[in-house]
This record gives sequence, structure tokens and C-alpha cells, in this order.
Amino acid sequence: MTDRRGHVVYESSQFRAGSRAPAVGKFDDLHFLKWRKTSGIEVSNHLKWIANEFPVTLLKVGVGLADKGLFSEGEATGDTVLAQTGRRTTRLDMPPFTIDTEQGRRHWRRLLLALEQRIVLTDAHSGMLADELSDYLFARSTGHIGSLMTLVNRGCQRAQRTGSERLTRDLLDQVRNDEAAEQARRELEFALQAGKATSRPRTARAAG
Repeated sequence: MTDRRGHVVYESSQFRAGSRAPAVGKFDDLHFLKWRKTSGIEVSNHLKWIANEFPVTLLKVGVGLADKGLFSEGEATGDTVLAQTGRRTTRLDMPPFTIDTEQGRRHWRRLLLALEQRIVLTDAHSGMLADELSDYLFARSTGHIGSLMTLVNRGCQRAQRTGSERLTRDLLDQVRNDEAAEQARRELEFALQAGKATSRPRTARAAG
């Protein structure tokens, strides 16, 4: 698995007496901005202005935002105390899902159960992901939610085009996932198939 983690940061608005609860604004793929360039600093200043002037909390989503200079606004390491963005934002890491602990397996199952509720296929059913495809989906995505969503979305599209109207291993075997996931899946797939690892918590294994 890659050790590059996604980051979500939020910048809270200034609360004023009598103001309503703040809205939320989301800005995705911020790692593409060059924060150490003039254009990046201008964007950062504009986002700070929005947070100052409006009752809104800004969600800024990207990969490796600290390394890209978001929190230091491009300043040298010794000058980070002068940067306002680092003092106004809270960073939340989004590491991949893991299955080496019971808690991790429970988190993975809850994610799959939630996804099942959003799938619109004629023959979709409870347990289609969480029970029938749990190990398979973990191997194909290596626990990364972006890779999981890509695979599920493409699988649903294929299920609609072919008329099968459900997700199965045979159908998903015909779906290519992102390159990083495809390269990382082999070793994990072997461990799951050999019974050396599982993505299902004990309660789910006992029930099924």
C-alpha cells in the first residue's frame, strides 16, 4: 500500500453574535495548486477572505497538502509561525482502511453496508458487498476508498449495460481499476484467498 495519505483540512469561519450555523464549502484536489507560487498564495488569501466574511466552514481536500506547502503558505520552515493558514486550519488524515484488527474490519464492513444503500441496481440486495464481496473488494482496492469507489462505480455501469443488474466477482473481474490498485492487489489477494487474512469481522463470519 502507498504511504501517501489524503488530507482533509477545515478552516472555521469567524462566528458572530446572532449569526446562523455556518454552511460548509468543499474544495477538492487542492494538491494540484502550487502554493509556493503567486497564484497559490492568491488562492489561499481568497479562501481566508471567504472564511472571514461569510459564516462558512471550508473543507479543503487533497493529497500531501502539508508537503505541498498549504499550511506554511510557501514560507521557509523557520517562518511557518508567520503563516496564517497553519494557524487557522485543522488537518485530518484519511489513511486507507485496514483489516489487521477487529476494529478495522468493522469499519470496512460499515463502509460496505453504507455503499449498498446507495447502489441502484434491480437485483442489488443486502449483503451483496458486505457479505459476498468483502474480501474481494478489499483486495481490489487495497483499502483505499478512491479505488473502491472507482471499482464499484465502473462495476455498476457494466452491470447496467450487460443487464445483469447486480455486482458479482465474475462481473468485477472484467472491470479494470486504477493502476495503483491493480499493481498492489496480487499479494493481498493471495493472503485473503489462502485464509491468512480476512476483511470480515468475527460477528459477520459467525453469522455466515
